[in-house]
Amino acid sequence: MSHPDPSAVRQYLLELQDRISGELEEDDGQARFQEELWDRSEGGGGRSRILRDGAVLEQGGVGFSHVFGETLPPAATAQRPELAGRAWQAMGVSLVIHPRNPYAPTSHANIRFFLAEKHGEPPVWWFGGGFDLTPYYGFDEDAVHWHREAKAACEPFGEDVYPRYKAWCDEYFHMPHRGEQRGIGGLFFDDLNDWGFERSFAFMRSVGDHYLPAYRPILQRRHTMAYGERERDFQLYRRGRYVEFNLLWDRGTKFGIQSGGRTESILMSLPPLARWEYGWTPEPGSDEERLYTRFLQPRDWLAAEPD
Repeated sequence: MSHPDPSAVRQYLLELQDRISGELEEDDGQARFQEELWDRSEGGGGRSRILRDGAVLEQGGVGFSHVFGETLPPAATAQRPELAGRAWQAMGVSLVIHPRNPYAPTSHANIRFFLAEKHGEPPVWWFGGGFDLTPYYGFDEDAVHWHREAKAACEPFGEDVYPRYKAWCDEYFHMPHRGEQRGIGGLFFDDLNDWGFERSFAFMRSVGDHYLPAYRPILQRRHTMAYGERERDFQLYRRGRYVEFNLLWDRGTKFGIQSGGRTESILMSLPPLARWEYGWTPEPGSDEERLYTRFLQPRDWLAAEPD
């Protein structure tokens, strides 16, 4: 197994953050990402970029972090108790984009690298990440495009990779307390090291490089659609589900909080506005109901014929 190269990973992640924030600024055409550098008292830090009140993007965050520590938090050692007592470092780019228009979906992407070392023993490392899409109003065209790009990211690495990581994404972005999917999925992978460092790193880069081709065409064709108060209210209601998932189930959020990360950067994924309504159900036959019945169900979008 080839030896890990954290400096190469860091260089790629910083370049990816620059590329994503730059191209999303082009799409918005008005607002700019504001950058804030931060340090972590136990070691490391990062740079957070936040865009607010744009013409297209109501809020977006694209963050880079590279943090170090001597003791792993419970979120990391719960499944890997053999890591206890190792010095560690973790780095990644994480982003969440919340468009203003309810017909334009929220998108999330994250790619990360973890390394734990102990004198006299081989290093333990892995890659993880993926991207997923959360529509408020569903379009088959968008879902198919999103999953085509997800499959394209995986194709050079084997025919079984996309189906496996697509299924893992569906499983991960499920809200057990609601019995609902968060969105239409995409890719999710973790603990990737069995390909060796170079190939695993190449796969992480492929996932990172396919986010913009997957998301930008969808954003560009939806952000100008006319909408009213009904659509806006439903968008805010569904954003409440996004908040619930991130605070109750997301492992990255738990790791960040438990490891003493910067709270503002960890919670930049939350939408600027959301709402909750007790016992709400969609009107039968409505576009809102169709989101639940067609889009918030695990589905093979690359095999399905549009309705």
